[in-house]
Amino acid sequence: MLHQPSRTESLTIRGLRYQLRHWGEPGAPRVFFLHGWMDCSPTFQFVVDALARDWHVIAPDWRGYGGSEWLGRPYWFPDYHADLDALLALCSPGVPARLVGHSMGGSVAATYAGLRPDRVRQLVVLDFLGLKPSPPGQGAADILGSWLDAVGEPPRLRVYRDTTQLARRLVAVNPRLTPERAAFLAAQVSRRRPDGQVEMACDPWHKIPAPYPYRIEDAMDCWRRVEAPVLQLVAAQGYVRQRFGGNDAPEFRRRIGCFRRVRLEEVADAGHNLQHDQPGQVARLLEDFLERD
Repeated sequence: MLHQPSRTESLTIRGLRYQLRHWGEPGAPRVFFLHGWMDCSPTFQFVVDALARDWHVIAPDWRGYGGSEWLGRPYWFPDYHADLDALLALCSPGVPARLVGHSMGGSVAATYAGLRPDRVRQLVVLDFLGLKPSPPGQGAADILGSWLDAVGEPPRLRVYRDTTQLARRLVAVNPRLTPERAAFLAAQVSRRRPDGQVEMACDPWHKIPAPYPYRIEDAMDCWRRVEAPVLQLVAAQGYVRQRFGGNDAPEFRRRIGCFRRVRLEEVADAGHNLQHDQPGQVARLLEDFLERD
C-alpha cells in the first residue's frame, strides 16, 4: 500500500526539542492533527492517505512521545496546553487554527479552544468527551499517595522481540486493524532499544497516574467558552459510548451540551482508534466539516 509521504522538522518549543510531522504542500490549507496518549504523529497516516483534497497537515509528537524530547520524569498535563499555544504562535501566527485531536489530543485541543477562543477557527474531537469520575470514596489523599508510591520505582514499557511481534500485539488488542496497517504502525510508532528489541516510542513516565483528582467540571468550564464550531466524531464501539452511553444518555447530553456550536457524527464499526479502523469515514467527515481558505 502506498502512503502519502511525510517529512519531519525539529524545532524548540518552550525549551524542549519538538518534532513536527508534515504532510502535503506548505501552501495548502493548514490543519493540525494532535495525537493521543501513548501514541505519536504517524497514527494519522491512514486518514491523511484518505483525504480527497490538498491539505497541509501538521502533526506534532507531544513532549515525551515519538521524536520529541522525553523528560524521564513525571509530566504535568497543563504543559500540553502551553506547548500547543507556543506551537501555534510559530506555525500559525495571527491566524486561527483548525485543530483535530484524538483522545488526549482532543482533550488538549478542546480545553485550549476554550482558553484561547480567538486562536481556534474549527475544532474536531475524535472519540473523547472527558474521563470517568474518580471512583467513589477515593479522595485527594488516596490519589496523591498512589502517585507517591508510583514515582518511587521508574516505570517500564512492554518490550517486543521485533516489530513483527509488536504488530501481532496491536492486532490482538484491536482486531479491526488489518495486518498491513498493524505492520506500518509497529514500524512507525516504536523505537529500537540498544539490545535490538523494540518498544513503543513513548516515555514510560506517561504511565504514572496524575497526583490530583480528575474533575470533569473543570474541563466543562473550558468547553463552555469555546466559540469555534465543533465536530465530535464518536466511535460506535469507542470509549465515549462505553463510558457515557448513547446520544440520549443524561451524562452524554450534559457533557456535549457544553459546546455551543457542535455537530455530532458517529463512526460505524470503529473502536477508540477510529483513525486506524475507519480512516475513510473519518477523512470524509473531516473534509465535509473543515472550511478551506
